[in-house]
Amino acid sequence: MAHTRWYKDRVFYQIWPRSFFDGNGDGFGDLIGVYEKLDYIQSLGCDGIWFSPLYPSPGADCGYDISDYMDIDALYGGMEAFKKVLDGAHERGMKVIMDLVVNHTSDEHEWFQKSRRRIAPYTDYYIWRPALPGGKLPNNWDSQFEGKAWQWDEVRQEYYLHLFAVKQPDLNMDNPLVREEVRKILRFWLEQGVDGFREDVITFISKKDGLPNDYLMPVVRGISHYNHGPRVHDYLREFQQELKDHDTFTIGEAPLVAPGLALDYIDEADGQLDTMIQFQCMGADCVLTDYLPLPFSLRRLKRAFGQWQTKLRGRAWNMLYLENHDHPRVISRYGSEKYRVESGKALACAYLFQQGTPFVYQGQEIGMTNWRPAKAIDYEDVQTRWHYENFLAGFLPDRLRLKWCHRSSRDSARTPMQWSAEENAGFTTGTPWFHVNENYRSINVADQENDPNSLLNFYREAIRLRKGLRVVREGSYVDHKPFSGSLYVYSREWQGEKLLVICSFVERPVKFEAPQGFEMIYGRLILSNYGSQLDGNGFITKPYECRVYHFGG
Repeated sequence: MAHTRWYKDRVFYQIWPRSFFDGNGDGFGDLIGVYEKLDYIQSLGCDGIWFSPLYPSPGADCGYDISDYMDIDALYGGMEAFKKVLDGAHERGMKVIMDLVVNHTSDEHEWFQKSRRRIAPYTDYYIWRPALPGGKLPNNWDSQFEGKAWQWDEVRQEYYLHLFAVKQPDLNMDNPLVREEVRKILRFWLEQGVDGFREDVITFISKKDGLPNDYLMPVVRGISHYNHGPRVHDYLREFQQELKDHDTFTIGEAPLVAPGLALDYIDEADGQLDTMIQFQCMGADCVLTDYLPLPFSLRRLKRAFGQWQTKLRGRAWNMLYLENHDHPRVISRYGSEKYRVESGKALACAYLFQQGTPFVYQGQEIGMTNWRPAKAIDYEDVQTRWHYENFLAGFLPDRLRLKWCHRSSRDSARTPMQWSAEENAGFTTGTPWFHVNENYRSINVADQENDPNSLLNFYREAIRLRKGLRVVREGSYVDHKPFSGSLYVYSREWQGEKLLVICSFVERPVKFEAPQGFEMIYGRLILSNYGSQLDGNGFITKPYECRVYHFGG
């Protein structure tokens, strides 16, 4: 089957199902709720859905610890509800992609339970090592979430590797039987009718032979020995074989990757994936991790955007995003809660008119902000809890540790979706599984639906425009003010058609002068968050002002 590259013309909506919408009143988001909201998603202009994991899971990492890859958790309604949603999406012309999480499983997965008991053929499905003399760990690697990367198992009397939570043991992808299990998973979901896969930390699946100590990285030791490991491309090519007869869309999640290395995975000539979730655009206010914060730098953000736009052009396709389930809310990070609507619109313009396939995360389109609980115990996320109790405890008092978590926790992206000003934000008629952000009375879908100036309707218009402008899909990219710490000004150009995007990232007024080749009197203002006044060939920006001008075409 020829690959039609249909994903290049789509806008995806990411659903984190537990917090999206509760359709049966038990307090948990579910697929019944998703089905009820398909028309809402379509109204945004989104014609694709990425589901974070829906599989059975004990919930140690909110679904990313999977105990059965070939089923849908009863919490979400089971396979019957999934098929209803899948059919409903397809009837609306929408594509559906699933999360493929195969670097690790839950420790409650049947494979692990048999592996720890050395039951064939599962004995070597995971990465086991005996203790070194004196009971020492097999190496000095750190996990991403919970301390060291090794956990002693009393049943097997060996350590197992877990790059994430203790209850997420890493699969041994060097075992061909494990790789065949992955192929079975792909075949199963393709037979159900799904349209592709977002492949979780897929660049971690091949570990360096011998699992040597890491003396290069001062934090998260080991990552230089398992990120982009020695056989990762071979394994991805094996998985790719299962997709060759299907017109699918595959996205690889790839921490610590720059465009040059990304091309090894996503070059359209010989890559194994269609596009990549890179983390550089999430590094404008931190280093390596959200828990090592820095002041926000627009220059750093623009540099990341620009490198991916220019270095992939003509060779590979970008995945565009500013929010997902793994990061705090972007308005609270890169924008302004004081100017929430204005900065939310500027952020939308900053990424939606670049070349690539955009993703909108649930709640992003209404400007949901960070959640700030009064007590650390209110956090659910395993990563947040570990950082509060361990990493941050080493150098911060309680009050500052909590403030640090307010800034960095993934739980801010996981509070229930704010549908209305009714009780529980209209998310559920029962008791919500997790805390609802207290600002739901002023930030919700219902209030924004009929407000023509709302952030929600701005997203709708921006998505409508990008889909109607060929220059957005095909055009070249130029950053006209790479050294400005206040303005992001970029253009797109294709066959005589031009787009000029101007976004202020500051509250104070800034003088904007149009770059050479863009006479403003010949441009048509097609989107803005304030108005259209000009002073010659420029204007003085208002707080977080954004404008999009179209020339020619």
